[in-house]
Amino acid sequence: MQIAIPLYPRLTALDAIGPYEVLQRIPSIDVVFVGERRGEVRTENGFLGLTVDAALDEVAAPDVVVVPGGIGTRGMLAPGPYLDWLRAVHPGTRYTTSVCSGSLLLAAAGLLDGLTATTHWGALELLGRLGAVPVSERVVEHLDRRVITAAGVSAGIDMAIRLAELLVDGVAARAAQVAIEYDPQPPFDAGHPSRVDGEVMARVGEYSALRA
Repeated sequence: MQIAIPLYPRLTALDAIGPYEVLQRIPSIDVVFVGERRGEVRTENGFLGLTVDAALDEVAAPDVVVVPGGIGTRGMLAPGPYLDWLRAVHPGTRYTTSVCSGSLLLAAAGLLDGLTATTHWGALELLGRLGAVPVSERVVEHLDRRVITAAGVSAGIDMAIRLAELLVDGVAARAAQVAIEYDPQPPFDAGHPSRVDGEVMARVGEYSALRA
């Protein structure tokens, strides 16, 4: 079973690597990183390089697609090779999925028209403008349409565990979860803007401006 994770300049690393860490634990799953061309792409702050192992046209029939997000998505909403590839492979996938603002690419490709979908809280408005119905949920499934979207960054791990269940079974999903010791116990209840104050959000804005 082949799972394709598209990489592109200025993606968010955990959006891709979180699902990868879950799914590559299952022996029947082969994860391939695809992109416009083979070679390295740099993540949004430029600190980390990830390697594209296969060009988009070399992976024509993946079983699953997991599209990561990142600030780089904003420059890919116009017609181009990534959107063309998504439209081409989606009819044959078992599931086409996204993490964070990766859902913007699914929407721009026309795969979320009229469907509820989620993304990073900072991209919900834009998701709506692209034809989806944005909702603030951790993971949104449309199994009859073979589409699943996950909210910001870390939500990709939750979605990947669910994918493991859908693709194999609940035992495989639990095995993958325990293998990576995914047992969240964060020191702060600060995982969403609704649970923090203005001072925290001001700092979020400051840090985000440095990545824009």
